[in-house]
Amino acid sequence: MSILIYFFVFMAALLVDVVPLVGPPAWTVMVFFQIKFDLDIWAVLLIGVTGSAIGRYIYSVYVPLFSDRFIKPAKNADLKFIGGKFANFGWKVQLFVLLYTLMPLPSTPLFTAAGIARIKTFKILPAFFAGKFISDAVMVIAGNYVAMNATRLDQHMMSWKSLTGMGLGVILIGLFLFTDWKRLLTEKRFGIRFNIWK
Repeated sequence: MSILIYFFVFMAALLVDVVPLVGPPAWTVMVFFQIKFDLDIWAVLLIGVTGSAIGRYIYSVYVPLFSDRFIKPAKNADLKFIGGKFANFGWKVQLFVLLYTLMPLPSTPLFTAAGIARIKTFKILPAFFAGKFISDAVMVIAGNYVAMNATRLDQHMMSWKSLTGMGLGVILIGLFLFTDWKRLLTEKRFGIRFNIWK
């Protein structure tokens, strides 16, 4: 029975991170299963973060299909250009991904940017996994503590922090999409273009 529950942890973490919207973070799913079924925290983290990483990889693979369909060719070329620039940064990109995932920010903007820019996301998965494991460990252990000392977990999940994180994620996606990256990287001048949709 417990093996099946761990499988559900994996699938739930994968599913919340494979959707193209800024949704609930995977750690909330891990906290739910860990508390509901009294699972081992470290096993939940290992299995949940693995599911989350695979979900984000799948997301980054299919998100370019949406950009090809709904975003103008000129903007797609701009995003591919930035992807080419990031591909040459090597360890700096790995460090950025690690630091980004250590912060309490949604990873949707990161993988939206990587996917649309055609960055080979399997190369950033190790840094993502390491940072995600550490940050989710903090959240799952804290969530477990809160649940053991509170009557309702669902009140905590819709807190101002989670809503702020979702709002920040939407802003980051917007900033990535509307920035004129080619101009910024070649001319060192910041510009915004809102007319990117077909």
